[in-house]
Amino acid sequence: MGKSCLVTTFLSLLLLFLQTPKYVNASFICYGDFFNNVNYGVSRDFLFSSLPSNVVANGGFYNASFGRESKDNRVHVVALCRRGYEKQACKTCLEHVIDDTKSKCTNRKESFSWVTDQSDDVSCFLRYTNRSTFGKLELSPNVINPNPDNLDSSISKNMIMFSEEWNAMVNRTLEAASTAETSSVLKYYNATKTEFTQIPDVYALMQCTPDLSPGDCKRCLRECVNDFQKRDWGKRGAGISRPSCYFRWDLYPFYKAFDNVTRVSAPPPQASSTILDCGRDKKRFQGSNIAIIVVPTVINLFVFVVLILSWKRKPSHTGINEALDWNDGQSMVRFDLGMILMATNNFFLENKLGQGGFGSVYKGILPSGQEIAVKRLIKGSGQGNMEFKNEVLLLTRLQHKNLVKLLGFCNEKDEEILVYEFVPNASLDRFIFDEEKRRILTWDVRYTIIEGVARGLQYLHEDSQLRIIHRDLKASNILLDADMNPKVADFGMARLFNMDETRGQTSRVVGTYGYMAPEYATYGQFSAKSDVYSFGVMLLEMICGKSNKNLEKEEEEKEEEEKEELSAFVWKRWIEGRFEEIVDPLAAPSNNISINEVVKLIHIGLLCVQENVSKRPSMTSILFWLERHANTTMPVPTPVALLTRPSPSPSPSPSPSPSSSL
Repeated sequence: MGKSCLVTTFLSLLLLFLQTPKYVNASFICYGDFFNNVNYGVSRDFLFSSLPSNVVANGGFYNASFGRESKDNRVHVVALCRRGYEKQACKTCLEHVIDDTKSKCTNRKESFSWVTDQSDDVSCFLRYTNRSTFGKLELSPNVINPNPDNLDSSISKNMIMFSEEWNAMVNRTLEAASTAETSSVLKYYNATKTEFTQIPDVYALMQCTPDLSPGDCKRCLRECVNDFQKRDWGKRGAGISRPSCYFRWDLYPFYKAFDNVTRVSAPPPQASSTILDCGRDKKRFQGSNIAIIVVPTVINLFVFVVLILSWKRKPSHTGINEALDWNDGQSMVRFDLGMILMATNNFFLENKLGQGGFGSVYKGILPSGQEIAVKRLIKGSGQGNMEFKNEVLLLTRLQHKNLVKLLGFCNEKDEEILVYEFVPNASLDRFIFDEEKRRILTWDVRYTIIEGVARGLQYLHEDSQLRIIHRDLKASNILLDADMNPKVADFGMARLFNMDETRGQTSRVVGTYGYMAPEYATYGQFSAKSDVYSFGVMLLEMICGKSNKNLEKEEEEKEEEEKEELSAFVWKRWIEGRFEEIVDPLAAPSNNISINEVVKLIHIGLLCVQENVSKRPSMTSILFWLERHANTTMPVPTPVALLTRPSPSPSPSPSPSPSSSL
């Protein structure tokens, strides 16, 4: 009985072992300088925490950066999976390499690894550095893992034939892998199965990171091939990798990548170039050279003239038209729909960043390698032709580091599309209302975000050539770049004022409850001070770590007389001196921000949400008070404005909060 139990246990453990993914690091190397600053490790691990999901969500390839702009803090990460991956297998592979990287590269600033999962036959790649490498060819360091066994003696006896067939196979694989396939995010990839004269099947796979140019991809793979031929020629296979590419060949199918690959015969070796016989008739030689030079020149000249004439007749179809005039003297880049479809892989679902009230936002990559955010408006969304044109026209004229940059638009075949710069850290609400990510927002970072938003609004209200009221300022419309610098976004509801105007009125109230100033939600009256109110609500949310919306849900459970909005929640505790109940307990302390400055932020927030519109400060005053060492006295806040429901006419038309960045 005891022996039987022991055998059963052994078989169970053996079965578990066989079912557990076994990984082989085709290459793994930690390099670069050592880091002693704990912030670098924190930034790296923060990027790692969501990396597997982000890779799958972005079609198999993802790059991001995080940390302050410093060699000791800034981390750049690139990761991908082999084309044709299964989602869970890709995630599992990346989770493994992340764990491996953390344990082996505890204090090194750079690392890269190409990893193979032997059980699920998936491969993945992870690289992190302390410098931006996106779009840059990186050839060093290189790692070679050859098969320890040599080729069979039967092959070794005729290495000339094997070498010719091997080179032909490699050249075919390299050409296919370095030709960008725009239909796939993982555009540089090829797997071949070739029948040799002496061997039934030889397998080869090549892959480059998608941010390279075709020429750089080809060069990287060629260097890998040369590495093997110089160092390990005669081995039964090898994996050769560099930070920008990977090449492996073997005598067995090492990935599922070969399941649907058609076997081909090794092509014959390329014929050598014909050597010119200098002893031939000199006149024939000169005549042939004249023909070689003159005929192509005439043909090229003819083609050039035809292209010039056709260009004059037809509009450009290169993907981008640089000078589209909206009949008001303003020009903006227009993208062809084909370019947008190629960049987003036909609005591929896994490229979707989020869904908003007016449409969906997708991540895209232009042929140049530039990342973009594509806002595809939907019919009947409420943002019609006027709002579409409004956003394009306004952002054409606005240039500020704290405003999201509009790169262009597309209005073709009933599509209305806005193309923005890609902002990698999504929107502020993704951080401030998430318990884990909120811990990353130290007071220093929060202060920087608050100050940046204030500068963006001051530019809109006072410093630009136009006077603009945003009308829908909220946390989800504040985007965060790689350095956590804020960018005000979504100008579809913005209104343009003449320089001598100070306020306006509308019968169509748009915006989001909880952020709308009461005079706007109730009577349709808007001004720069209504934006100030919205800024104040956002500021209080950042201080408290509470969403105005979530607070409303909590209040629904209370008796009617006990309900209070976020501004009332803060006001009540402010006048009672209970500051500790206002401040977010998850906010990490900072050496640069004192408790007095946090209290100053609360004070500014309450001044912004006062019921008396005239008492609300301007953005210029707010920026003056935000100066870290400003020694000035601020006004005493008066009671906050409260917005009760339901609102009388005109009825507000709240815009749903988009769930992601542009």
